[in-house]
Amino acid sequence: MSRPMSQSQPTIKHDTLFDKPFTTPLDKAARFSFDEQVVACFPDMIRRSVPGYGQVLAMLPIFARRHCKYRQQSDSGQRVSRVYDLGCSLGAASMTLAGEFDPQDLQIKAIDISPAMTTEATTLLSENYPEHDIEVITADIRDIELEPCDMVILNLTLQFLPAADRVAVLEKIYAALSEGGILVLTEKTHAFDEQYDAWLVERYYDFKRANGYTEMEISGKRNALENVLITDTLDEHHARLDQVGFKRHLTWFQFLNFVSIVAFK
Repeated sequence: MSRPMSQSQPTIKHDTLFDKPFTTPLDKAARFSFDEQVVACFPDMIRRSVPGYGQVLAMLPIFARRHCKYRQQSDSGQRVSRVYDLGCSLGAASMTLAGEFDPQDLQIKAIDISPAMTTEATTLLSENYPEHDIEVITADIRDIELEPCDMVILNLTLQFLPAADRVAVLEKIYAALSEGGILVLTEKTHAFDEQYDAWLVERYYDFKRANGYTEMEISGKRNALENVLITDTLDEHHARLDQVGFKRHLTWFQFLNFVSIVAFK
């Protein structure tokens, strides 16, 4: 088991991106993007905006212990388990796994489209786990070729892709996974029933209020994410997994309108 004595942490800035009213037409048209401003406050944003995120991260090494069976080879010819962290942001999932596995056990490929995210992730992962085989790649996950792997993590990523591209990404993941491998898919969702959905959304806003967000901040982020973060229903996620070939998949975690699914190859 590999745990550094003390981990380097990103310089955490309080999330105040939406604490001021829109003042110009350009501001009103602005859309959320994972730029340097977001990177600076991302850990705080995730902590206060995504219910259950810490629990999802904590379970990843437990799942990996069961399903990462060293089915691949490293460049040196050693048996390893290859893990993809797709849409890795600052590398929290990769760091959680590295902290629970010896350097020779895993080959982690962490991929994100945002150069600001991958630059910071590279620094954090190399400082905390210099002996681990972790490659941080700046790329669009729709364009990359996946090598054979034992585990794929897709945390809060699919929801930012156009709906028409989601099946192709999942098909690529299914094809790359070895028999016995798993996909962990975590997403924000909406309910098909409008009344249930309205209740979940309001309780989610209550969660954000309890974590210190103001009405202006809640409204500002909601407007910025419009047509950027497009949710599916839970049934749509499971139907899509069926469509691409996963015969077994279950919702193992739900907190309000956030869910995590594990799909088995």
